[in-house]
Amino acid sequence: MNNLRTSIRVVLALYVFLNPGGALADENNRNPDSLKSKLSPLQYEVTQQCGTEPPFNNEYWNNHADGIYVDIVSGEPLFSSLDKFDSGTGWPSFTKPINTQVLTEKRDISHGMVRTEVRSIKADSHLGHVFPDGPGPGGLRYCINSASLRFIPADRLSAEGYAEYSKLFQKRGSTADVDLKATGKEIAILAGGCFWGVEELIRKLPGVISTEVGYTGGKIPNPSYERISTGSTGHAESIRVEFNPSVISYADLLRYFFRLHDPTTINRQGNDRGTQYRSAIFFIDEQQKKTAEAIIKEVDASNKWNGPVVTQVSKASEWYPAEDYHQDYLQKHPEGYTCHWVRP
Repeated sequence: MNNLRTSIRVVLALYVFLNPGGALADENNRNPDSLKSKLSPLQYEVTQQCGTEPPFNNEYWNNHADGIYVDIVSGEPLFSSLDKFDSGTGWPSFTKPINTQVLTEKRDISHGMVRTEVRSIKADSHLGHVFPDGPGPGGLRYCINSASLRFIPADRLSAEGYAEYSKLFQKRGSTADVDLKATGKEIAILAGGCFWGVEELIRKLPGVISTEVGYTGGKIPNPSYERISTGSTGHAESIRVEFNPSVISYADLLRYFFRLHDPTTINRQGNDRGTQYRSAIFFIDEQQKKTAEAIIKEVDASNKWNGPVVTQVSKASEWYPAEDYHQDYLQKHPEGYTCHWVRP
């Protein structure tokens, strides 16, 4: 009998090595008490009792490292850092799962509202909810509890049995700078009204490396905000976006741009009026120009707006960064003015 038990332990150990977390999940599904002993009280409450952890006070809401997020119970890969973005909610948010086969959805009518619950397939862990207000092309936001996840850094994937996912980060390297050297970066210059709101929404997109607000498209050098605000210089309040095209394409960036402002109003956005608030795309090269023109036709054909798109497509000219107090304005003043929001 002792020899039999020893053999079973060896087989289980080998299974755990070859299937990270798999044996643990099988055992826990049979024995909730065992699972309770392996998870923290919060992890158990979230994954087994559909609990919710506090926002801005959890492990991964502000984690920007490269790697994957796996089910805390089974070790099943669920999400990639490549699809993570700052939703402003205080919970980890993703535009999509690592693949479509790892999640299941259920209708949730608790708390007096109708939501879509997200659970893992392998361990049936409660993860969080999915909402139709995300920034990516799919328009989804997977709002997930940190307590249901374990993060595995990109440089630990092979060591922990997830070598197949290392290829996701081979071009990126260990930092954004390495990634840019390996794959290149691209610049987009866009104008869609007050640059505070445009910057605040675009900065959250996966693949956006940095943003800067400024002035371009005008006729005088070194303009100040005071002169721009008169509407007499020809400059537009604009945003310069540095992004990784292997994560988000220029076309998808423009599709999102056309969701966050009204491209059918001439020299106006919300209550802001004047040429400085016009809708414009300042292309860097001919390929960007062709893409911009194609996306405008696509937006027009969608009939999502009541009128035709009047967005200007112009060759990028001299870029002038705005004053320091304009940079990251809504990060510094969360309750500050904005007339921008993301449409369906």
